[in-house]
Amino acid sequence: MLAMVSKGDDLPAVRRLEAVGFRAWPAASTVYDGSWQVRLTPGHHSKRLNCVVPLDPADCRDIAQRLAACRARFDAVAGVLTIRETPLAPPLLIDHLRQTGWVRFETVDVMVLDLEQAVLPETMDHLPLQDAARFAEACIALSSGGTDDRDLLISILSAIKPQTGYFLIDDVEKGPRATVLAIHDNDLAGIQSLGVVEGERRKGIATEILSAALRWARLRGAKKAWLQVSAANRPAIALYEKLGFSTAYHYHYWREA
Repeated sequence: MLAMVSKGDDLPAVRRLEAVGFRAWPAASTVYDGSWQVRLTPGHHSKRLNCVVPLDPADCRDIAQRLAACRARFDAVAGVLTIRETPLAPPLLIDHLRQTGWVRFETVDVMVLDLEQAVLPETMDHLPLQDAARFAEACIALSSGGTDDRDLLISILSAIKPQTGYFLIDDVEKGPRATVLAIHDNDLAGIQSLGVVEGERRKGIATEILSAALRWARLRGAKKAWLQVSAANRPAIALYEKLGFSTAYHYHYWREA
């Protein structure tokens, strides 16, 4: 069940969505301190790829010492230590962050869609590319890849283990118009890297390419789709809600003030 998660409720659903999220956007380096997952990807500014994610509400021993060890790892690659607070984060850790001057600076919605019941718009269909390099270049052109380093983005895309669909709407003369990445992982499908060139926004092209990706995932056997979007990105959230997505849970990022 992937319904709306309240505090202390349906944590197995959160764990499953977190697990597929890690597989869908793998960090260059991942180590564990107990149940705290430490994710680092030097050169990429994505917070998802450069953060500490506590995954057990009861794992709250030696908080100050463990944060210091995590800080040393981030300092070694010129990164800023960032904590990602999901419903799985220990309450005592969050209390410690508040009491020691940390600031919660961004909220992200994790949204889900029942693909079996979804009525998708009858837009033009698109087949996915098989060329990670071409897709990476399109993402960089549309700023939907989270980095301007082509080789780094290709390495991240190539590290994704589940089946991927690189969706691209391109124009021979004008270049990339829209991108979206779909990741089919058992009965779930992740949606990432949705980007539309500025001059084509609010003209239906995002709905077109997103619907194509969702149909592709459904044909492969996916029963649920998921995505992550900044809670401040109201236009994107409105698009997803129009297609039937609803919020499953939120997560937050923390940094030291």
